[in-house]
Amino acid sequence: MAETAKRKIKGYIVIDKERCKGCHICIDFCPNQRIEADESLNKKGYFPARFKENIEEGEKGCIGCAQCATVCPEVAIEVYRGK
Repeated sequence: MAETAKRKIKGYIVIDKERCKGCHICIDFCPNQRIEADESLNKKGYFPARFKENIEEGEKGCIGCAQCATVCPEVAIEVYRGK
């Protein structure tokens, strides 16, 4: 990972794939578009959200703002902030 990409990462999230019901509200609220729909179904038959860990050139990383966790109706997202 390039030095500039490391500076853009201020946090990360963990999404409980089995708790997520695939409403994807978190995708709409993420300011840096770090969440996307998973291509595989969970046990309940939903396409859960997943965190995009790899940062492409020109993209911003997770800032740990917790907007995704705040809007998640299933409380399926945990936010971690870097030091």
